[in-house]
Amino acid sequence: MLKKVPHTYVIIFYIIVFAAIITWIVPGGKYIDVESVVDGKQIITKQFQYTQNNPQTWQIFSALFKGFERQSGIIIFILIIGGTFWIINSSKAIDVGILVFLKKTKKLEKYKIIDFIGIDNIILTLIMLIFSIFGAVFGMSEETIAFIVIVVPLAISMGYDSIVGVSLAFVAAALGFAGAVLNPFTIGIAQGLSGLQLFSGIEYRIFSWVIINFAGIFYVLRYAQKIKKNPTKSIVYNDDEYWRKKENVKDINLNYFTNISSKIIYAIILIILVLFSVMPSISEVYKDSVLIIPKTLNLGIINLVETQLKIGNSEINIIILPIITIIYAVLGFFTLKKSVHYFNLVLIFLTMVVLVIGVMGYNWYIMEIAALFFAMGLSSGISNGYSPDKITKLFIEGVGDIMSAAIIVGLAGGIIIILEDGNVIGTILHNLSQSMEGMSKIATINIMYIIQNAINIIIPSGSAKAALTMPIMAPFSDLIGISRQATVMAFQFGDGFTNMITPTSGVLIAVLGVAKIPYEKWVKWIFPLIIILIILGSLMLIPTVTMKLNGF
Repeated sequence: MLKKVPHTYVIIFYIIVFAAIITWIVPGGKYIDVESVVDGKQIITKQFQYTQNNPQTWQIFSALFKGFERQSGIIIFILIIGGTFWIINSSKAIDVGILVFLKKTKKLEKYKIIDFIGIDNIILTLIMLIFSIFGAVFGMSEETIAFIVIVVPLAISMGYDSIVGVSLAFVAAALGFAGAVLNPFTIGIAQGLSGLQLFSGIEYRIFSWVIINFAGIFYVLRYAQKIKKNPTKSIVYNDDEYWRKKENVKDINLNYFTNISSKIIYAIILIILVLFSVMPSISEVYKDSVLIIPKTLNLGIINLVETQLKIGNSEINIIILPIITIIYAVLGFFTLKKSVHYFNLVLIFLTMVVLVIGVMGYNWYIMEIAALFFAMGLSSGISNGYSPDKITKLFIEGVGDIMSAAIIVGLAGGIIIILEDGNVIGTILHNLSQSMEGMSKIATINIMYIIQNAINIIIPSGSAKAALTMPIMAPFSDLIGISRQATVMAFQFGDGFTNMITPTSGVLIAVLGVAKIPYEKWVKWIFPLIIILIILGSLMLIPTVTMKLNGF
């Protein structure tokens, strides 16, 4: 008889204790910046030096407190998302949207080619490709948390499970993140620190992105087909009872209505969008402590605000806000003629579009995104005719429902705290890098890759890992005759794949918490895919040291 798998909280605490044990065994060490002048240029390199380690004992308990402090941004973000969508869910707007979606897609099955391929396969693939592109272009990661409360119910309604739902957004974005083409937070930083032209070598990265996505999407589709045939084969079938208990969207009987409150909200939002579209003064934004006033496009009668969208290292100016304003005005007008439920779907659509614009055009992060969703929740509640007390009550209920996910994120943050306070992360990194000396180019690039995967377990932040490892790895690659571009690729793959399994990733833990998927069951499902992707990454690194690729 198999022993019961420990609760996710218990597993994380065990990892914290193990990290504390490591601080007693591994010597202390850190990397310091060393300045030197080469060809008249000032160069800063990383140099390792041993220090006194700091064995952790009772700190395993204070690490929990510090973990909550460090992850406070994501924790608050999760709570706001939970409260916001509880308000929206109370109106059954998302259920209506899913019902309409399923009815529309069902009609497409009359076309033979679509029926042959499978309409569900097409839908799942398209959704995953969209999120993968977001991950590859602007590094979508934390943002996927907000989508879980939409894609998981969608997957359940289509006859799948919560794992398929999480795969649609989180796994897809992770695949794009690993095959990053223009991600400024990983590729941009890594290439900048390596002295390479930003986003050079893009041709081979696009090829790699295609291969990675083919493998990942095929894995998900194959699993989805198995669950579609027999839902009880899902390893989270019992856990998904939470989602199945929610009213079946196929059987809902709603009272469709439109009230004065929804019309007022429609008008207020429209006025705000118009003001932001034509008045540069209220569209001002601080970037790196510098006030940026958006450009305008003069049409003679009015000036339309242009938003500078960053796609990798490229920038395009587009009057996206005026365009969105027009789309909102039209959709809002016609949906209000049908029901407030459809108008709430327009609010969700508007929120998602503004989220993308904010991230790509105005450097938004979780604070701005949380504020955006909070505003959406309030607007939805008022549109439904809810009183302030009812909106508050619903928000608190949503926060309570998602609290366990927020707690897990805080606990996981304690793992990193222990290793950092124990002064052992630098030593672990140094010993790993020393293991590469005297090997062939293929072996060396793969050792670099393995090291980056290992480091990602304890430092899940791509930008932080790039800042720590690239100043060490880039000069080392020069000494052994490996292209710095190849070293960046090793970092890129090593940074991406294990994001889907590392317990120190606040995003992963948050996503699983929101989806109600136990961590141990997720590992059981995702582990074969991780192995496949790691092997693919190793194979795709070989041409970077054996062939003359553009940019390498």
